[in-house]
Amino acid sequence: MKVKIDEEACIGCELCEQTCPEVFRMEGDVAVVISDDVAEESETGVEDSAESCPTDAIIIIEED
Repeated sequence: MKVKIDEEACIGCELCEQTCPEVFRMEGDVAVVISDDVAEESETGVEDSAESCPTDAIIIIEED
């Protein structure tokens, strides 16, 4: 799984960082992805973050 943030959609609510700090962090008022290659043990946290994002700014890319 890979993940990225739509920076234009991000409102800086910090939910992703609170839910999955091993993948997301805040830079100023926008969330960024620490590593776009998500470790298997962090996948559930990324999915939870994407589901809770109020602006759907978290984009999950499933790999084959």
